[in-house]
Amino acid sequence: MTRQAISSDRAPAALGPYSQAIIAGGFVFCSGTAGIDPATGVAPEGIEAQTDQALRNVAAILEAAGASMADIVKTTIFYARVDDFEALNTVYARHMPGPPPARSAPSNIDLPRGLLVPIEAIAVLP
Repeated sequence: MTRQAISSDRAPAALGPYSQAIIAGGFVFCSGTAGIDPATGVAPEGIEAQTDQALRNVAAILEAAGASMADIVKTTIFYARVDDFEALNTVYARHMPGPPPARSAPSNIDLPRGLLVPIEAIAVLP
């Protein structure tokens, strides 16, 4: 099996020794993608803004891989405050075409740099 690294300048650069995404076995595996604006390198304030930006970043990475949000089969959302669940869900629902993918959403996660939410995604290549 071969692995192909995927990178998009329309999403924030990896903050460590990892790829934004890897294509392998007909799937796209997106790393946890934070709500950082790729143009400024800064995360906006608030869970809604960071969730929206994180999902736009995931969409950009998937596009670079030849996939889209409609191809996502599984997401994992890590978020800092359980009280943000409803707001996060509202934004998430606007980005996910039906049927929504399978999902896990652990909360009360300590995140670096004041981040509130990163999102991982697995998509099937069309």
